Amino acid sequence: MSTMKSSPTLRTLSAALLLAGALSTPALAQSSVTLSGIIDAGVTRVSGLKGGSITALSSGIMDGSRVIVRANEDLGGGWRALVTLEHRLELDTGLSSNRPPSAGQLPDRLSQASLLGLPGAFQPVVTAVAANIGNGVGVNLNGAFWDRQAFVGLVTPVGAFLAGRQYTPAFEISAAFDTFGTQSAASAGQVGSLPAAIDIRLSNTLAWRAEMGGFVASAMVGAGEGSSTGGRFMGAQAQYRAASWSVGIGLNKRENERAQDSLQSLVVGANLALGPGRLYAMVGDIQDDNPTGVSSIAALVTPSVGPANAALIQGAFTNALKQDARLLHLGYRATFGVHTLYAGTTQYDDQRSINADTRSVGAAYSYALSKRTDINAAVARFTNAATAQAAPGGGGYIGGVTASAGTDSTSLALGLRHRF
Repeated sequence: MSTMKSSPTLRTLSAALLLAGALSTPALAQSSVTLSGIIDAGVTRVSGLKGGSITALSSGIMDGSRVIVRANEDLGGGWRALVTLEHRLELDTGLSSNRPPSAGQLPDRLSQASLLGLPGAFQPVVTAVAANIGNGVGVNLNGAFWDRQAFVGLVTPVGAFLAGRQYTPAFEISAAFDTFGTQSAASAGQVGSLPAAIDIRLSNTLAWRAEMGGFVASAMVGAGEGSSTGGRFMGAQAQYRAASWSVGIGLNKRENERAQDSLQSLVVGANLALGPGRLYAMVGDIQDDNPTGVSSIAALVTPSVGPANAALIQGAFTNALKQDARLLHLGYRATFGVHTLYAGTTQYDDQRSINADTRSVGAAYSYALSKRTDINAAVARFTNAATAQAAPGGGGYIGGVTASAGTDSTSLALGLRHRF
């Protein structure tokens, strides 16, 4: 007779639900636990990929699907304990990770020896390195259960103190002043996803957050836990929210594994009530002179090409992964009863000589069937200049790359979203 064993995922979820039940008992009347989430899936068609146009069922047309457990306990005197646990869910596969439609393919500028400034004889080694990097392209590939967020906090009269895996300050600003609110292939962050223009969330962080009237401010630090040599992070953001307008600024700064200054993202945004909706504008400055994760390339290829050539190859990939770009976004969102319309454009303006510029123009429409359920349609057109190869993704995943340098791409999507 066979015995069916529960998976680690089911055991972890069961434990979370048992905890929720325990905390909801009358013995802890001042405590509460809530279970909520978003379920979002639909059909997409994307052109310009290596395999031509691809039609697929996708999870996360507007928002990434997720299950959220929140716990709160009123401690009295303005003090409160809280917990947030947020699990990623891919409806098309049932997994908690995803890869773009282009899988591990990298842009030509990162996979062709000639575009890396290397002799053609190095192409087999370049192909091997590109494949190694490409294996890491995707979302939550390590399968972390509480991938989206996992933190505990204490709310005090002088602000909230939080510890764990959290959204970063610069990302909070980019989400707040993105016309699409990070929803759909047309959202601003889609044009700067490979390599990433902004760290969305980080593990092992400590944060402080305060809200007073219309002012919101937060600061975050990470000590580079898990790395003996670097990986430290710091960030901060500030916003003012009025009834008819809002402004905000956010900054992220992170080291690479060698303790060198790596990705820095500065984002400034504003929105203004105009007519029946709001006008959104955002500007970002993206800098990375010391990309993360390339310091091991030389050791990987030394047995094949020798130390001198290995250093040359590592230097070529390092230069290719650097970033010096401006992110410019403008759009308008309006709601008319059960109808919400979004329209916007974003420019990733590469300041380097390779000129990997990408411009997106897109629109989305939501029809609310109820307060919790809506039908959504979205279209996005990515225009790639010179060596750029960005392809549109969705609210829960990146699009990856197009077939070749300078190839444009269009995404059409129709989906259903339910919030609970």
